[in-house]
Amino acid sequence: MRAIAYTQTGAAADVLKSVDLPTPEPAAGEVRVRLRWSGVNPSDVKSRAGLRSKVPAFPQIVPHSDGSGEIDAVGAGVSASRVGERVWVWNGQWQRAHGTAAQFIVLPAAQAVPLPEGVSGEAGACLGIPALTALHAVLTGCGVAGQRVLVAGGAGAVGHYALQFARKLGAAQVVATVSSDAKAELARTAGADQTIDYKREDVAVRALALTGGSGFDRIIEVDAAANLASDLPLLAPGGEVVVYGSGAPEIALPFFPAIVKNATLRCFIVYNLAKADRERAIATLTALLARGELQHNVAERLPLADCARAHQLVESGKVIGNVVLRID
Repeated sequence: MRAIAYTQTGAAADVLKSVDLPTPEPAAGEVRVRLRWSGVNPSDVKSRAGLRSKVPAFPQIVPHSDGSGEIDAVGAGVSASRVGERVWVWNGQWQRAHGTAAQFIVLPAAQAVPLPEGVSGEAGACLGIPALTALHAVLTGCGVAGQRVLVAGGAGAVGHYALQFARKLGAAQVVATVSSDAKAELARTAGADQTIDYKREDVAVRALALTGGSGFDRIIEVDAAANLASDLPLLAPGGEVVVYGSGAPEIALPFFPAIVKNATLRCFIVYNLAKADRERAIATLTALLARGELQHNVAERLPLADCARAHQLVESGKVIGNVVLRID
């Protein structure tokens, strides 16, 4: 099978290579997915670049954890009725050497989730990390029903989904921070009642004005290192900051501002969701997809051979939406 792989970390154009690999066979409890689309996420880019470790975890890595396609073979113990099923996959390359930047992948049957009719394959390749991250950020704890919610980076891949989920799961008010008029329009289309342009407005003043001085019950945060200190003044008493990312591995906790607000800090990574949390998120997502209620912001569709270009686009931070690779 054709695949993209790397054996050392470094610049995308230098280390990502097109290779021929044996087509894998599913073991007991596994399925093989004939991949049609592979999603490229910031975590894929950071791992390939060596930002987490200069030494790859495996001698050769086929990157990317997200993808979609159809099951074409099953291992022992998996119903043959699943052959031909359209699916999206999660954790494709999490703690594994072979991800979705290939024509085929084998993985445990539970990691290939049926893709409802009417949902495109491109959208399916955006669900494992962006959509599940956003959904868990909305569902965690007691959820957002009746809450005032601020989504940091509302036009980003995760933020765009988070706005939709917060709106559809009962938030009383949904606000997004953005950095341009175009991103503000995208956020409003996804369900934001209001937006705050953090490059042109005083976020704290605007946030308190929008909430009548009460603050937000929940802030969904993309970068704790950059924003945690400025998030705390925006919280309502007893509010929570739900963090799924940080631009630095260690950050200082502004303890006094947090304690006087009785604030809760929730941190999670989507790869390590507890089984019950993941099952709840997948069930909720599947229902929304089946009803056709979600917008999917796919910004770039490139062929698998242009994997390095896809990584460069994600690295640049200039793409508004998800980047996916078409696998012929």
